[in-house]
Amino acid sequence: MNTTTSFQQSCSSETCDAPGAFVKPQLDHTLALTLSYNGAPFCGFARQPGKLTVQGNLEEALRLLFRRDVETTCAGRTDSGVHALGQVVSFDVSDEDLSGRSLFSLRRSLNALTHEGITVREVEPKRPGFSARFDARAREYHYHLCVDSTAPIFMKDFSWFVPGGLDMSAMEAGAHHLLGEHDFKSFCMAVSAVDKPTHRNVREISFHPETFMGENIITIKVVGNAFLHSMVRTIVGTLVTVGRGQRDADWVREVLAARDRRAAGENAPAQGLVFWRVIY
Repeated sequence: MNTTTSFQQSCSSETCDAPGAFVKPQLDHTLALTLSYNGAPFCGFARQPGKLTVQGNLEEALRLLFRRDVETTCAGRTDSGVHALGQVVSFDVSDEDLSGRSLFSLRRSLNALTHEGITVREVEPKRPGFSARFDARAREYHYHLCVDSTAPIFMKDFSWFVPGGLDMSAMEAGAHHLLGEHDFKSFCMAVSAVDKPTHRNVREISFHPETFMGENIITIKVVGNAFLHSMVRTIVGTLVTVGRGQRDADWVREVLAARDRRAAGENAPAQGLVFWRVIY
């Protein structure tokens, strides 16, 4: 069966009110985009007036395509400079929006209209009302540390250069304290935690040696139900402090208990972080 054709055929004609009356489009369908982007040129994902952001650029492309404003919802808002491989964005469309368009042509048009740092990898129909944010069960992030004795060339813009060696066993022991549901107030930007819930559930923190174009990388995989502002980067910065021998592994437990951002390690640089995928 042709998926594109069957999807178009499922869209019934839009109903109207009295002749001549303005009719707001009836948004009976929901689409989800899977995006990859290089975070370097963007001031984060979320739209900001007067600034280049992923959401702002994407919504401008959708506005040009559908000739109306389109509000999008993402699975997770990334900070300035953070990359994504599998960000998911959902939005509602009408029969008129979809008329004469296949999912392939939508993807092609969006890739032509969006910033060169963004790639729309997939366009999928979802059940009406699907939310990229609220229907997500978990998010997966990867952080890349370059552990060579010399600075990286090929991974320079996608890793944190940490020369001198790291004690991976100590980092793994420290990470163990963060698994499960905890109050992660110590691991988020202080201003973003004011009067907001800061409990999250971290399912996995694992360490994977890899080689990219001859450069030695440690990938830290972090999976959780959701994350606070700068949470993954603060976790990484704290674990690197342990790996360098500046603190022992049990210090991580003390940081968690402190519920104070000043107790944790540094915020790892944005360029090493990739929003890897969303689990539904």
